[in-house]
Amino acid sequence: MAQSDTVDAQDGRARTDTFGRRQVLARQILAAARAALPADSPLELVLAGEVDGPPRTPVRVVIAGPDALARLLWPPSPDALGEAYLRGDIEIEGDIWAAVDAGRSFDLRRLGTDLPRLARLVLRLRRGAAPAPRLRRIARLTGRRHSRARDLAAVRFHYDVGNDFYALWLDRRLVYSCAYFETPATSLDDAQEAKLELVCRKLRLGPGLRLLDIGCGWGSLVLHAAERYGVEATGITLSAAQAEWATAEIERRGLEGRALVAIRDYRDLAGFEPFDAVASIGMFEHVGRDQLPGYFRAALGALRPGGLFLNHGIATSATGGGLRPRWLRFGDGGFVGRYVFPDGELVTVEDAIGFARRAGFELLDVQSLRPHYALTLRSWVERLEASASRARALAGEEVYRTWRIYMAAARRGFEDGSLDVAQLLLARPGPDGPPARPLRPWWHDARG
Repeated sequence: MAQSDTVDAQDGRARTDTFGRRQVLARQILAAARAALPADSPLELVLAGEVDGPPRTPVRVVIAGPDALARLLWPPSPDALGEAYLRGDIEIEGDIWAAVDAGRSFDLRRLGTDLPRLARLVLRLRRGAAPAPRLRRIARLTGRRHSRARDLAAVRFHYDVGNDFYALWLDRRLVYSCAYFETPATSLDDAQEAKLELVCRKLRLGPGLRLLDIGCGWGSLVLHAAERYGVEATGITLSAAQAEWATAEIERRGLEGRALVAIRDYRDLAGFEPFDAVASIGMFEHVGRDQLPGYFRAALGALRPGGLFLNHGIATSATGGGLRPRWLRFGDGGFVGRYVFPDGELVTVEDAIGFARRAGFELLDVQSLRPHYALTLRSWVERLEASASRARALAGEEVYRTWRIYMAAARRGFEDGSLDVAQLLLARPGPDGPPARPLRPWWHDARG
């Protein structure tokens, strides 16, 4: 045998021996990690190739190999599980809800005195691990936080995945916010129509009135209010893709002159005549806490005296962060901030009410829709999974995985109460104070 052949053979044995040692290390670490799961956990942790056939439990997390395991465990990060899934370092086979539940209950403190041993094994494995593959889609915003330019970039980061992608799993109206379910079995289409009806009734819409929808998305409320209630409806968005779709739909339905969607920042409402009613649905959480005084002042300024404002937005009920899954943080560079909603920030419902009152609004009603958002997210994830092949073709594997894991985890946040969503019904007082109102909630009637 030639000398070069001998060297090549030795190198091959060395690589094989190194891989074999890393496989042994990985299996030892996995055995310890399994011990950190609750005894009744539905999760099965395996290395790729360890188990053949379908999952024997509701969910199986397949780790791509020793390098993937090392990247998952070191350096410690609250975003490690989500990022590993986006990279393809792990596969989630089976029930995504069970995977989220197991990930939330994973607690290394269960290992007790075995924890230092696990740490040593992880460090040994990490020393030979390949660098993590770069994720292609990550928010890298520049400029002053919540400046007009940066907010524009943040919105377009989220929506640049395309209208066709969203149309796969949203309802037929493309309503991208919490629906309103009569029962858990209510269809998503019916529940979203019920939500639009609820908003219109709360705002006491009727023929001849003027409505502004701040952050109108694909124009679902604008279209619904113009068609069903005969209002003159204007929507504003920062997404060119949404505005283009909504404008085409307005023309298709023959609503020109009664409905309009424009690209405009909520801070640039000067030039619009006062509206009889203003809505903001699913946009509030992206404003930023420091900008909320200006946001409510802008909404107040857009209203005629006596006009109504409905503010619908996600809130946090965990003032100290104790209940929230750590990688669902908004606005602090966590998983959601990097891969889903850059610069998003949540405040409590109580804080939102305080900002609204200080801007000059009268508070008429507060309604939490928290269980409705859990049902909405369940529907969205199930519809996304049912269209997985098409979603991957339209937006790519990374986007599909991002929305699947994010929405599944968010559902659990609404179920455990760490996330909330509330509708505040507010009014702009007149010069002589608040106008007379009906004694009972008028929106409980069929048409207010």
